[in-house]
Amino acid sequence: MLMKYLCTAFFCVFLIVNHATGKEFTEHDMAHYRERIKSMFYHAYNSYLENAYPYDELRPLTCDGQDTWGSFSLTLIDALDTLLILGNKTEFQRVASVLQENINFDSDVNASVFETNIRVVGGLLSAHLLSKKAGMELEAGWPCSGPLLRMAEEAARKLLPAFQTPTGMPYGTVNLLRGVNPTETPVTCTAGVGTFILEFSTLSRLTGDPVFEKVARKALRELWKTRSDIGLVGNHIDVISSKWVAQDAGIGAGVDSYFEYLVKGAILLQDEELHSMFLEYDKAIRNYTKYDDWYFWVQMHKGTVSMPVFQSLEAFWPGLQSLIGDLDSAMKTFLNYYTVWKQFGGLPEFYSIPQGYTVDKREGYPLRPELIESAMYLYRATADPTLLQLGRDVVESIEKISRVDCGFATVKQLLSRWAEPAFLSTLLQ
Repeated sequence: MLMKYLCTAFFCVFLIVNHATGKEFTEHDMAHYRERIKSMFYHAYNSYLENAYPYDELRPLTCDGQDTWGSFSLTLIDALDTLLILGNKTEFQRVASVLQENINFDSDVNASVFETNIRVVGGLLSAHLLSKKAGMELEAGWPCSGPLLRMAEEAARKLLPAFQTPTGMPYGTVNLLRGVNPTETPVTCTAGVGTFILEFSTLSRLTGDPVFEKVARKALRELWKTRSDIGLVGNHIDVISSKWVAQDAGIGAGVDSYFEYLVKGAILLQDEELHSMFLEYDKAIRNYTKYDDWYFWVQMHKGTVSMPVFQSLEAFWPGLQSLIGDLDSAMKTFLNYYTVWKQFGGLPEFYSIPQGYTVDKREGYPLRPELIESAMYLYRATADPTLLQLGRDVVESIEKISRVDCGFATVKQLLSRWAEPAFLSTLLQ
C-alpha cells in the first residue's frame, strides 16, 4: 500500500514540476526537482525489487516483503504507469512480461473487492492502454485485445460473484477461487459499493462484454436510492437490506472514492446521469457539511455535526472540485489543507478543526497522495505558484522524515512545526 501511495505522490509532483511556469521557480529549479523525484522513486522501487519481490509490498524498516492483497506482486502493478511517465520504457516492458508470466488469479485467497478493482484491474488496464506508448509489440485489434487486457478481465471476473446480492451492491470480500464465503458480512463501506464504474465500464467497452459495466451501474443506482431526505449517504451499508449501519456523512474515509468515481466516470464516459448524481450530492454536501471551507462529518438524516475533523483522505476534494470547474471553492479548501501540511510537514490522518491539532491515536502520516493529486489538478487549471510550493514542500518533507535505507516508511506521529523545534517525530512504523 505504501508503494502505491508513493507512486501516486511521485507521479503527481512530477507532473506539477514538469509543467511549471511559475516565475518563482526557474527552469533550473524544475530540472532539479524532476531529478529528485526520479531518484526518490527509484530508491523505493529498487528497494522493493532487491528486498521484497515477489511479495506484494516492501516493509522498509525490516527490508523484507509481505503479501497483503492476494500475492500478485502488487507493487509491480502499482509502479507500471509511473515507470512510463518517468520515461523508462525498458523496465515497463520487462515488468509487463514478468506479470504476464507469474500472476495467477486462480488462488485460494480472500481479496478485497474494492482494492483488487482499483489496484489490480485498474493497474492492468492502465498498463494495457499505455503499452503502445511504451513501445510494446501490440496484438492485432489492440486496444480491444492484448495480454494485459486479458489479465484485467480475468481479475474482474473473479470479483463478479460479490455483486450477486438482492440489491446488486457488492460484498466487500471475495475468495478468488471459491467466490463469496457464506459467512461473509453484508456490511461494506460506501466507497466499496460505488468505486467500480471507471474500470468496469472500460473493460466492457474494450472486451465487448457488457456485464462489467452493468453490475457497476446497478450498484451505483441502488446506492443512489438510499440517500437520506436531505440528500446525504452514510458510511457503511448492509448490501442485502440496503439499510445504513453507519450514518456519518462526509467526504472522507469510507465514502471518498464514491464521489470521485461519479465525477471521473462522468468525464470518461460523457455520462450525464453520473454528472447529475454528483451535482445533487455536491449541493447537499455544501448545505450540511461545509463550514468555512472545511468539511465536517454530520448525521446523514439530520445534518447535525458528528465529527468536526479533517481526515487526510479528504484532501482529494479540491482536485475533484477543479474537475467540475469550481476553482474558487477548490483553492479555498486546498489552502486550508495546505495550512495543516505546513503546520506538520505532512497530513495527519485526523485533524481536529476546532482545536487546530491532531486527534489522539490518529497522528500518523502514511504518505497519502491525495493533497498532492489535488495540487496537480489545480496547477494544471490555474498555474498558481502556491501549488509549486506545495510540490517542493512534499519532496523536502518526505525525504527528511520518511526516507530509510530500504525505501520510505510511514511516519507514526507528526508533531507541529510550530510547537516542536525538532519539526517532526522520527517515530516510524
